[in-house]
Order: sequence, then C-alpha cells, then structure tokens
Amino acid sequence: MTTLGAILLSSRPLSWVNTAFPFAAAYFMTTRELDLTFWLGTVYFLIPYNLAMYGINDVFDYESDLRNPRKGGVEGAVLDRSLHKPILIAVAVSNIPFLVYLVAVGSALSWLVLAISIFAVIAYSAAGLRFKEIPFLDSVTSSTHFVSPAVYGLVLAGASFADPGLFAILGGFFLWGMASHAFGAVQDVLADREGNIRSIATEIGARATVRFSVIAYVLAGLLLLTTTWPDPLAAILAVPYIVNALPFWNITDETAESANRGWKHFLALNFFSGFCVTLLLIWVALA
Repeated sequence: MTTLGAILLSSRPLSWVNTAFPFAAAYFMTTRELDLTFWLGTVYFLIPYNLAMYGINDVFDYESDLRNPRKGGVEGAVLDRSLHKPILIAVAVSNIPFLVYLVAVGSALSWLVLAISIFAVIAYSAAGLRFKEIPFLDSVTSSTHFVSPAVYGLVLAGASFADPGLFAILGGFFLWGMASHAFGAVQDVLADREGNIRSIATEIGARATVRFSVIAYVLAGLLLLTTTWPDPLAAILAVPYIVNALPFWNITDETAESANRGWKHFLALNFFSGFCVTLLLIWVALA
C-alpha cells in the first residue's frame, strides 16, 4: 500500500460527511451565507478532521486491530508500522493550517469549543489518555466527535442559544452519537477482550449494550419531538436506527460479531438520514 493510499484509507472516506455535514448545516443555518469560513470549515471537518480522528486511532490501535477480523478495509485500516509516522505527520500537516485560520476568525468561545473537539479526537485513542478504553466515557467521547462540529459551527457563526429547541436538537444528536458508538462496540467484544481493551460493550456485555443503544435512540427521538415545527419530523429518523438494532436485542457475547451486519446497515442509514435532514433544512431555510 502506498503512503497516499494509506492516508486516504485511514481517513475513512465513507464517514467524511458525518462530521462535515453537522458543521456546514449549523454554520449555514445561522449565517445563511456560503462565505470563505463556511467552505474552509466544511473542508476541514470533511477530511483533515477525520484523518486526525481515525488516523490516530489506527496508529494506536494497531495491536488490537490485527486481531479484529473486520479491520483492513472501509471499517478500519490495519497499517504497517512503517506507515505510522507518515500518518501522524499527515495529520499534523493537514490539520494545522485549517486550525490556524479557524482560530484567527473565531472568538474565545469558539476557540474553547474547537479545543474540546480536537482534544476529544486525540484523547479517544492516544497513549496516555485512551478514553476509548474507559467504559461509558468512550461513548461520550465518540459522540463528541460528531456533535462538536455542529456546536462549533453554531458558536463560530454567532448563533443565539436562547431557544431551548436548539438544546433539544443537540441533545438528541448527542444521544444518537452515544447510541451509535455503543452499538458499534458490540461487534468488537471478542476482539477487544482478546486484546485486553475495555469498552462499554466489554464492561456490561453485548446484550445490555444493544439495549442501552436502543433506549438512547428512543430518547433521542423523544427529545426531538419537543422542538418547534417542522423540527419534530427529524424524530422519525430515529426509527430506522431502532429497527436496525432491535434484531440484536438478545445477542450474546459469543455471537457479538454478528452485530457487524447491523453495523453495515447503520453506515448506509447515515446517508439516508443525511439526505432527509438536508431536505428538512431546505424546508426550514425557505420557510
């Protein structure tokens, strides 16, 4: 594998939109402008941010990834040790210029939100922190990876947080992120235990984790129902995720790897949900 190919694979192109869209939507719906900051911020959260999040993970999870049968493709790269240093260099080179610009155009509050976002990216995987190995904090940190770009977009654009509906939307999004991380952790129970890696799923077991995930999805949908019209329509999008996880309600630790089937459906659902949210945002913008 070439270095460039490894960098691309490590950035998880399939997941780029999951962090770029929240920033772009939050920033645009606040400013209603497609200015330079919108484009640079969107590009940053599209590629460099994901390279940092997943590249650092691939480097520090190398030993455990070798034991994980689903790694080595779109669900996670298994990088030769010779590629670890180039990946980390690529993370720094691709991230720093964007961060310098975003700090220059931001405020003290936006700096704080951006710092929390970047810290969560590093702390999740890097040696000495490894939040991914602290059960429950792993799901909180993972959710922060996806919700913080939205919060950052709002703060950078000068949004007003007076509307409680905005907190309901962000809260629902955060619960969705926790549920999704927890469900994703189920398929790795056996590999993580073999590699002595703790997670929410290894801590409470595959079955309890799936049930936690379903309940969190339900709560996310209920939170969205408290918002003003037409935002409650977004609550419907929780249903496919619930339906996707329910078949694994009685999963056991021994059969945990079968949850990979649901995880693949989850990846596809994200594109469907993104399309629906885009239509909803267009409706709100034109209203």
